[in-house]
Amino acid sequence: MTLSVCFLSAELAPWAKAGGLGDVVAALSVELARRDVETSVVMPRHRNPELERLAAGSRRVLDSADLQLGRHAFRYHVLSCPGPLGVQLFLVDCPELFDREGVYGGGGDEHLRWLLLCHAALALWRTIGRGPDVLHCNDWHTAAAALLLRADQGHPALAHTRSLLTIHNLGYQGVISAGLATELGLGDEALERLDAGDLRAGRINLLKEGIRAAHAVNTVSPTYAREICTPELGMGLHEDLSTRPGGVIGILNGIDTRTWDPAADPLLPVHYSARTPAGKHTMRTLLCEKLGLTPGPAPVVGMVSRLVWQKGIDIALPALEQALAEGSIAVAVLGSGERELESALGGLGQRFPGRLAFRQGHDEALAHWIEAGSDAFLMPSRYEPCGLNQMYSLRYGTVPLVRATGGLADSVQDFDESRETGTGIVFRDADSNAVAWALGRMVELFRTPARWNRLRANGMAVELGWERPAGQYVDLYQRLVRQPVP
Repeated sequence: MTLSVCFLSAELAPWAKAGGLGDVVAALSVELARRDVETSVVMPRHRNPELERLAAGSRRVLDSADLQLGRHAFRYHVLSCPGPLGVQLFLVDCPELFDREGVYGGGGDEHLRWLLLCHAALALWRTIGRGPDVLHCNDWHTAAAALLLRADQGHPALAHTRSLLTIHNLGYQGVISAGLATELGLGDEALERLDAGDLRAGRINLLKEGIRAAHAVNTVSPTYAREICTPELGMGLHEDLSTRPGGVIGILNGIDTRTWDPAADPLLPVHYSARTPAGKHTMRTLLCEKLGLTPGPAPVVGMVSRLVWQKGIDIALPALEQALAEGSIAVAVLGSGERELESALGGLGQRFPGRLAFRQGHDEALAHWIEAGSDAFLMPSRYEPCGLNQMYSLRYGTVPLVRATGGLADSVQDFDESRETGTGIVFRDADSNAVAWALGRMVELFRTPARWNRLRANGMAVELGWERPAGQYVDLYQRLVRQPVP
């Protein structure tokens, strides 16, 4: 019998993308479909011209459904349309909640948006008459679906369905007031499933409820799976995670090697590969011209990041300032986030013209240019569930400088100069001294072309696609299907 998996996600690249989640769901779902897994994705009909074109050729599979969440009443439809490369796409159409700029709103009704998505997914499968073997939920936005499925397990269409919750970032948990319990749309019996301690404390943690209800929980790297079971990085949920039957499973993400391929990247004007590396130098020249950088013989360090506490940008700033003052590096930064960090980077750009270029916001083409045109790529994260940019960097011959945490530790091996093994520069501590050490070591290696080229070649030889992780997910799905519902 064919295995069937439904992804429930707030994001799906290229139509809705705010971070790595959209890329992961898109690439993994396509790889599963290639393996003859019956794969579907349920996502909101966000405001997006490309989604509008998809919706124009769709059909309604669930028409004019009503949902009461506390005192809020919503009407929605579910549209069916072809997704990417054999994936079935279902769009939850509720303009009142989803016809907005951006994927995430952050307003007072944010929880209602994702609760409606969860309810709509289960209503869809009840209407179709048979749910998927595995409902694959992603982050707090869809974690409540695992709880709703438990309450709905008696329905014949869903009796066989198991839930998997993937935690892409434990730092975002969807905490709401306990006074909003009726807005979950659960009956009285289902409400009794909620964590009593949280209710007494006046809160409901939607991610925590998903962790407690899901048939299995995984995260996006083995190291991060261990880290989140500790008080240091468990974000208050380490006990719930560490005491789960079966534990937390870590599966390292892959990357979409069709989209991220320096030999064929449509966003690059010049292509190159490990066998034909000359285009890498040309891309460096073009990037510097584009951003007004004049590095001379110094290496160009790239950064593409959300500018938030997690990413450790504040840790890196003193080390970057020191290296810029010494003239040992040039820096290209693309990102947005906390105003203080945006201001600090902009200030460095003014103090060191031609040495640091900061572009605020998101620019997909420029992100590819920075990966291709930089010599090294800095990721000083305080924690990193998986990270994708270090993998893009490896593929593009751009040496990653990373802190040994989460998926960074799992995907980058420190360069051993005597054996000429390893793929990057790895530092341990989350402080400016450690970043300065990594930058200094990078500059020394860069000044020795033979070693630098070996380090670059090592990284470009690493297999980074979704073939292996997809196989691990299939094994996990099959184990879930064989388990009885507890």
